[in-house]
Amino acid sequence: MPLPLQGLSAIVTGAGRGLGRAEALELARLGAAVVVNDYGQAGRDGSGEASAGPAEEVAAEIRAAGGAALAHTGDVSDFRQAGELVGSAVAAFGKLDILVNNAGILRDRMVFSMAEEEWDAVLRVHLKGHFNTTRFAAAHWRERSKRAGEPVFGRIVNTSSEAFLAGSAGQPNYAAAKGGIVGLTTSTALALGKYGVTANAICPRARTRMTEDVFAGVEHASGNGLDPLAPEHVAPLVGYLASPAAARVNGQLLVVHGGMVAVVERPRVAAKFDSKQDTFTYDELEAVLGPYYGDRPAGETFAAAEVLGLKRG
Repeated sequence: MPLPLQGLSAIVTGAGRGLGRAEALELARLGAAVVVNDYGQAGRDGSGEASAGPAEEVAAEIRAAGGAALAHTGDVSDFRQAGELVGSAVAAFGKLDILVNNAGILRDRMVFSMAEEEWDAVLRVHLKGHFNTTRFAAAHWRERSKRAGEPVFGRIVNTSSEAFLAGSAGQPNYAAAKGGIVGLTTSTALALGKYGVTANAICPRARTRMTEDVFAGVEHASGNGLDPLAPEHVAPLVGYLASPAAARVNGQLLVVHGGMVAVVERPRVAAKFDSKQDTFTYDELEAVLGPYYGDRPAGETFAAAEVLGLKRG
């Protein structure tokens, strides 16, 4: 019986460590040939010299298990290098079928003390990095579809975060980037559906180099059990979304961790008020919105994670 991703090729960005590594290994286990992309910097803030080591190690691990893989150490936040990444997959495997965008960095700071460079760096790697690879992959699929005269197979899995859903006080840059990724995902899903391509986003919760502070107080599983926050809990969902079986899943946002997957609904209107005249006056707005918010504690914000029955990670 053929594997679900047999004959397909994939790119996974940020795949030298953590979530990306687990995702690359899972796609390979399901039969895909994988381009393992990682810029290889030592610091989770994007500091340190670039290194081929992390990407090469994961690619070698895939090959040792009988799979096909090559390493790519380009910076996905650079438009040209992102194009070269997609081109390397096409050159090596004849086509690209799956794109998993995972690469990211952190520059945590409260909004009142964040430097411009800290904002720009995180938006560049996360949001622009997602756009760069998506742009070149989308062009590849559109060209193939037009040449074939019919839809082709294409899958995009993007990485958002619960920081976007519920807010994260010390991560305004990260939360904004992850929210932007959801917008990019839904726009891409609408634009590429007619070519046979789906685009979805996940909000994973996992113990990685980037989240070591967040989950510092959360105990690992005891005995031989898998840590509830292990990246291996996230990877199977990525494998599914990348497969032919997920053809009807498009433009969706899913939260995943520790043996749980939650499908997030698009925002719905919670309340609606109509003016009794041509337009609202200040007094009229105060009269309708004041009582609506009056029973809530001052400063309370919407927390989508609570709607999901989750605590923010």
